[in-house]
Amino acid sequence: MEIEKKNSPNFDKKKRSNKSIKVIVIHYTGMQSERESLLRLTNPSSKVSAHFLIYSNGRIFRLAKDNQTTWHAGISCWKKYKNLNKNSIGIELANPGHQFGYKNFKRKQLIVLEKICTRLIKKYKIKADNIVGHSDIAPLRKIDPGEKFPWKKFASKKIGIWHQYKPNLLKKFRRKRVLNRVDKIKFFKNLNKIGYCFFNERKFSSKGVIKAFQRHYRSELINGLIDKECIIIAKSLSKNC
Repeated sequence: MEIEKKNSPNFDKKKRSNKSIKVIVIHYTGMQSERESLLRLTNPSSKVSAHFLIYSNGRIFRLAKDNQTTWHAGISCWKKYKNLNKNSIGIELANPGHQFGYKNFKRKQLIVLEKICTRLIKKYKIKADNIVGHSDIAPLRKIDPGEKFPWKKFASKKIGIWHQYKPNLLKKFRRKRVLNRVDKIKFFKNLNKIGYCFFNERKFSSKGVIKAFQRHYRSELINGLIDKECIIIAKSLSKNC
């Protein structure tokens, strides 16, 4: 696996310890061209960066060392970690994103991502439930890497987590409304166990968080509404966290 160095100036001067690296955050670039993405991530005026950028053909750029805190997460939260730049490795996947004609991620791109994640997980002992998307840690602001990212496939390789239910079983519960207040509170408590933040479990008004959960674990329907399928999935996932 050949990795090209293209240093970004956008990182904190203070180096971090290996022990502080707890999370891998997967992004898409959301730009019209791959070259444009590379330029932005290495431009000091953009004030954004990541540790890796992976082109659709599998070409890899290392933009910063693992012990450098890059600027990719922004205002974010996952479990006990706040503003995740200091606790995470950021990986950008070249993809135009929803604004410019969202595309399926390419096979070569995903193969390379799998190899990088596997190496990082082993090196830093990162837990499977701490492999997340940008939308998971910043659900009120971000939607990347989006519903086309193959989370289930990656979870089968212990890169992320997934539930054990068969799709045909779960589909029976899709769109079945949840009216019971207690069940809604349990749902949000399970989201919290998984790692999600930025919601008030007693107001049920956190559509952005629900959509982030659906985008990751129930991509067939992303509507921000709690149904019985969501309840079942969240309960299952919370047991793995």
